[in-house]
Amino acid sequence: MSEDILKRLTETLEARKAASPDASYVARLHAKGLDAILKKIGEEATETVMAAKDGQNEKIIYEVADLWFHTLVLLSRQGLTAQDVLDELARREGMSGIEEKASRK
Repeated sequence: MSEDILKRLTETLEARKAASPDASYVARLHAKGLDAILKKIGEEATETVMAAKDGQNEKIIYEVADLWFHTLVLLSRQGLTAQDVLDELARREGMSGIEEKASRK
């Protein structure tokens, strides 16, 4: 089910790239450029950290959803998809974090 949500959201984000910036928040972000998308991800990451420090689970979920959404906008901007990230996570499955990090060198 979660992969279906990511697939639908990816398709929606792709469609919205071509929409009018006056009618679509995603189109507006794309029109502003990569730096605007990156800035928004930074803001959402900070808000996620603050929510975690507050220890309010509902707030954490809300902020992580915002962070994931804006990260998906970035993937779309770069011609990537959520499936690309899922494939990378699948590649790492069963590998220790230490081993995975060492394999990057």
